[in-house]
Amino acid sequence: MSATSPDMSRRRLLLGGAAIGAGALLAGCTSNETKDNPPPANVKEGNAASEAPGKPVTIGFSAPAADHGWIGAITANAKAQAAKFSDVTLKAVDAGKDAPAQIAALETLIASKPDAIVLLPQDGAQLTAIGKKAMDAGIIVINLDREFSDSAASFCLIKGDNYGMGVAAGHYVGEKLKGKTDAVIGEIPGIDELQLTKDRSKGFADTLKTYGLSVKHRVAAGFTVQTGQAAAANLLQAAPKLDAVWNHDDDQGVGVLAAIQQAGRREFFMVGGAGSRDAMDHIKAGDTVLTSTVTYPPSMASSAIILARLAAQGKGMGDLVELQVPKLIVLQSETITKDNVDKYLPLGFKS
Repeated sequence: MSATSPDMSRRRLLLGGAAIGAGALLAGCTSNETKDNPPPANVKEGNAASEAPGKPVTIGFSAPAADHGWIGAITANAKAQAAKFSDVTLKAVDAGKDAPAQIAALETLIASKPDAIVLLPQDGAQLTAIGKKAMDAGIIVINLDREFSDSAASFCLIKGDNYGMGVAAGHYVGEKLKGKTDAVIGEIPGIDELQLTKDRSKGFADTLKTYGLSVKHRVAAGFTVQTGQAAAANLLQAAPKLDAVWNHDDDQGVGVLAAIQQAGRREFFMVGGAGSRDAMDHIKAGDTVLTSTVTYPPSMASSAIILARLAAQGKGMGDLVELQVPKLIVLQSETITKDNVDKYLPLGFKS
């Protein structure tokens, strides 16, 4: 999820003040893979009958610029999955810096008459009209993650479960703190104005309530390393003692962990969000307070390409009775811990 960068004075203060205490951790959090050698993309290898070469199709693709790891993985996965099919031509267009720019790019894409478009909107509501225009032109639209305001604007919606992320994080925290009703729990969400953040926080709060627990300290970040570091520093200053923290996003979590190390705090455990490779490496090593993360898988982009191909070729999903792909697919949010992290490592994305 993209966010506006902090102003320069704040960035100088944040990075300058944290350089000595947090520099080593920031390097450690980002040195497992280089940008030239990122984790492999999440793709499905062809083996089912429906994956045998069929009618050649052209699939358009548009997603916001890769300003952080999760979005980068979305684009990488889509391109890698399309390359696995000999009957697919992928036509990716630049989404620009905002919704109007993405709409302009999609107008050009629609004019080229692809068979399908996989679209992660800059903003679901603002891109609804262009989705409907494509559908009205006979182009199959697969709405990826950020939901249109009208379901008629897409053939299929595939998305993660934001409320479910909060539920998964809440159960993990609740089980570890069961019976400790005076526990001090912190929360570091992403951008508060976004519906996805509201859904995640609601799922977390609703689930904690079933354990007799609640969030005592909450400071929002902005899905970036810098905002995560600033938010965590503020939270730690406000809470001299903590039992648990849920950080909504593993990309901003790099900064969160740096702030925690700089403050020398180890009395609590932390849950992450999304499922980055960096977070998984820390969970496996046990070298930070991060003991778990709940997934929001960018592999959905690979699945979106598969769905677009099937729909454009008039096929359904091989293991289902229906002749068309489903209208809605919501992916489970899974809980990764030291006990099962090895299974998930191949799915991790680079922060």
